[in-house]
Amino acid sequence: MQEAFSAVAWAVIFTVVGGLIGICLILLATLFIPKVLTRLSPNLNEDEEIANGNQAVAEYFGRIVAATIIGISVVIAAAIFAGVMAALY
Repeated sequence: MQEAFSAVAWAVIFTVVGGLIGICLILLATLFIPKVLTRLSPNLNEDEEIANGNQAVAEYFGRIVAATIIGISVVIAAAIFAGVMAALY
């Protein structure tokens, strides 16, 4: 019985730590990705174009940032799942 409680406790710890690391990574990605996108397109000021109402730039920029966040989220979810499985078995 003690082993079961220990396994569940480790699973909870891995989940919480993995979740906190994931939150930090996603926050860093939301700060870092727009800067990378700006450096990749030096002749285009995305902020200015979006403020001027350029819908194409806004959609492109939003899709790139959203795809990056979803990709990081999938990797984090896999890491949390692996940690929980490792703790339970």
